[in-house]
Amino acid sequence: MGTTIALAGNPNSGKTTLFNALTGAHQHVGNYPGVTVEKKCGTFTFNNKTFNVVDLPGTYSLTAYSLEEVVARDFLALEKPDIVINIVDASNLERNLYLSLQIMEMGLPVCIALNMMDVAKKRGITIDIEKLSKLLGVPIVATVARDGKKGTIELIETISKIFDVSDDSNNQQSNIKINNNSLLSLIKISYGNDIDNAIIDIEKVVNEYSFLTDKYPSRWIALKFLENDEQVIKLAQSHGQLFKRILCDTCKFNTESCNIFKHISQRCDTEFIQKIAQIVTQVSNHLQETESTYPEAVIADRRYGYINSLLKQGVISHHYDSQKIRRSDKIDKVLTHRIFGPLIMVAILYSMYHFTFTYSELPVSWLESLFGLLSSSLDSIMADGLIKSLVISGIIDGVGGVLGFVPLIMFMFFFIAILEDSGYLARVAYMLDRVFRIFGLHGSSVMPFIISGGIAGGCAVPGIMATRTLKSPKERLATLLTVPFMNCGAKLPVFILLIAAFFQEHRAFFMFLITLIAWIGALAAAKLFRSTIIKGQSTPFVMELPSYRLPTFTSLLIHTWERTWQYIKKAGTVILGISIVLWAMMTFPSAPADIQNKTPETSLKYSIAGRIGSSIEKITQFAGFDWRINIALLGGFAAKEVVVSTLGTAYSLSDVDPEQTDTLAKKLSNSADFTPLTAISLIIFTMFYSPCFVSVVCISRESGSWRWGLFSILFNTGFAFSLAVIVYQAGLMMGF
Repeated sequence: MGTTIALAGNPNSGKTTLFNALTGAHQHVGNYPGVTVEKKCGTFTFNNKTFNVVDLPGTYSLTAYSLEEVVARDFLALEKPDIVINIVDASNLERNLYLSLQIMEMGLPVCIALNMMDVAKKRGITIDIEKLSKLLGVPIVATVARDGKKGTIELIETISKIFDVSDDSNNQQSNIKINNNSLLSLIKISYGNDIDNAIIDIEKVVNEYSFLTDKYPSRWIALKFLENDEQVIKLAQSHGQLFKRILCDTCKFNTESCNIFKHISQRCDTEFIQKIAQIVTQVSNHLQETESTYPEAVIADRRYGYINSLLKQGVISHHYDSQKIRRSDKIDKVLTHRIFGPLIMVAILYSMYHFTFTYSELPVSWLESLFGLLSSSLDSIMADGLIKSLVISGIIDGVGGVLGFVPLIMFMFFFIAILEDSGYLARVAYMLDRVFRIFGLHGSSVMPFIISGGIAGGCAVPGIMATRTLKSPKERLATLLTVPFMNCGAKLPVFILLIAAFFQEHRAFFMFLITLIAWIGALAAAKLFRSTIIKGQSTPFVMELPSYRLPTFTSLLIHTWERTWQYIKKAGTVILGISIVLWAMMTFPSAPADIQNKTPETSLKYSIAGRIGSSIEKITQFAGFDWRINIALLGGFAAKEVVVSTLGTAYSLSDVDPEQTDTLAKKLSNSADFTPLTAISLIIFTMFYSPCFVSVVCISRESGSWRWGLFSILFNTGFAFSLAVIVYQAGLMMGF
């Protein structure tokens, strides 16, 4: 079975990068909190020993406020890994060691990977690793995970030496024993007489009840009660049946503390709860009366005091002028400036679009020519019939229309990887926080928006999952419902197709304008939600800005290829399958001979898809959509790329000249029914209408109710259609 290693650490500490270095897995690594929402697993072998590695969500604390902290804490406490590798940012030692202490307080074996030593060195920071290891009583290894080599082998060797792994052929399991010389004991921090005595008293009570001590150390449980940890409270609540929070009516807590502990002691059904309630109430009241504070604040303060006392024992030294501003701070003075920052951001995005469209034009034309040549070759070789129609109209013209944009998509992903890995996207989140608060969203909502395609090329599904970092349920729900408005990678082929067909001379400008409209629409919808169905106060936003880093070319290639391959794989599987189904719906039933003798378009209208598209044309015509566009948009509910493939199939089947090899963009621009105004209306509708099916499922799962998934379909589609009608009708009135 092997040894289980849990990787834990703060966001931006290089945890996932180290995971890649250890396991050889190629995963996306972002420079901001919220990317690693769920744990990831991998394995590696060393000296014939197998190690199972679990990459836990990045978290600053094990007090479970957010879902990320719950996932990390529950794995450590309930799964009990054989050892925890705690990745610590050497350039920010004080803050990172706060999590280290909490892991050690759980009584888990810990090895610290002191990562980003290169960054610490550049900042003039020197760390006495041997002394820190001796003071904490845990092995510490210096690493530079970003390099992929420095310290990684030493870390593996250190972990391997800790364990004596011997295979038992009878039970097919490994007997894992921690080497006595590396046995890691439960750390005990003094929190002052009041808290320490309360911990001892709670431990005595807790030790009488195995339902808690079977899962957690008794001292750690006592700390969680004093810290008002909701997960531990709920666990006790489930066993105590009527667990209510403490505080007599006579308490003198401040408002926040009252909300935290109110009425635990009243009408409790178990002696256990009553005893805990009495201890917590007593120490809380005493601290409030004597120091105007509460247990949770005292515990946090003492932990940081303990860390400071360690560092002051010659562990850390600085070799630069304390008044000197670091390079990242100097850059931030310009890039995050209140006036110049947003202007620079706009310039960067526009430059990205301009470069992408300019330099991807040639490879895109090559692919279009390739698919055109393939189509014409098969047309001359294959006999007329359903098989020929399926291959050419259903597969090549359908899927080929999507794959033709692969070079452009690849360029877009490459630039987004640069923005992510350099640390600039975190600055975008920081700058947009001020805007988001106006619309009732939290600053942490920025990252789900960006992940979903806030710049271009993301995906709504990981963006929806990234909302788990939001602690406020109402802000989280508002973000869940609006992130699908972003321009995900699935929508890009639609936009690129229509821009190529009608706005070729102004491609970068239109792509930038589309991005801007998506943000405005999403924020307007969020404001509507927060003012009506999801009312509530906004919560404070705190975000750590990582240092600027020069991305490695290898890392950029990996990230670009991963995303591009996902796009290609989707086109070759999901899009292919849907294209074939839609081809069948546009082919059957076959039209009678008298209809077939007219035009291919008339024959196509006779099909199932043609009838469906025609039946709703009386309504959609107000937005400028004909029956063929209707078919494409219905298919787009499964995946937005299907809009392009369906249009390719529809226009291929309705070609008067079967040997027509023009690209889809040319077919649209030459069509009398498809005008530039229609293209603009279609862009607006595609931007905002119903999320794809997978996103709807994800919204329902994350919100806890299918009601919100259904609401997303109905509201988004109604919102999109209203905007499309307004744009189209206004354009007609102005003579476009």
